[in-house]
Amino acid sequence: MARIVAVEHLTLDGVFQAPARADEDMRNGFTHGGWGAPGSDPKMQEVIGRAMAGGWSLLAGRTTYEDLHEAWAVRQPANAMTAALTGAQKFVASHDAGYQPGWENSTLLAGEAGQTVRALKQGHDKALIMFGSGKLLRALMRRGLVDELVLMVHPLVLGDGFRLFEPGQPPSTMKLSSHVATATGVAILTYALDTRDAAERPE
Repeated sequence: MARIVAVEHLTLDGVFQAPARADEDMRNGFTHGGWGAPGSDPKMQEVIGRAMAGGWSLLAGRTTYEDLHEAWAVRQPANAMTAALTGAQKFVASHDAGYQPGWENSTLLAGEAGQTVRALKQGHDKALIMFGSGKLLRALMRRGLVDELVLMVHPLVLGDGFRLFEPGQPPSTMKLSSHVATATGVAILTYALDTRDAAERPE
């Protein structure tokens, strides 16, 4: 059975919207895109690399999947990260059964994510790594399907933007398994999730 590991950049006030680029996600008039760039540090890649050790596949919601494709395959085709993402198996969750992923090595998980991802997790043999994909992550956490959270908490308060954890998200019990402080002031907190009593709630 595969493990699901979610890697998320957050501000101190919980915002996870558009950490990478100014134009990454401008929904609701968000103007702070790219806020994560000043906190970039090699230790981040070390932590992510450990999560991917032994082989990995990408699991993403449709919005994040399309943004990753645009950011790497379209804008930076010669980048080594592009080659890694393109070569990896990619699973994109969407309620739209007619959606056609445009990136090679991609598989559509159509329908209710709790069911499709549960089936994937049971039959897959590599770690399933998530970036962003807040709506999908919250849905999977409600169903006890997420094994580990890697939260990269930046020393920054934005005041607006989409929060990773929204009001109404059921309680989740976590255990801190490692913590790293970067030279840029980012706290990298890795949590193992206790999924035994995960609540089942609708979207």
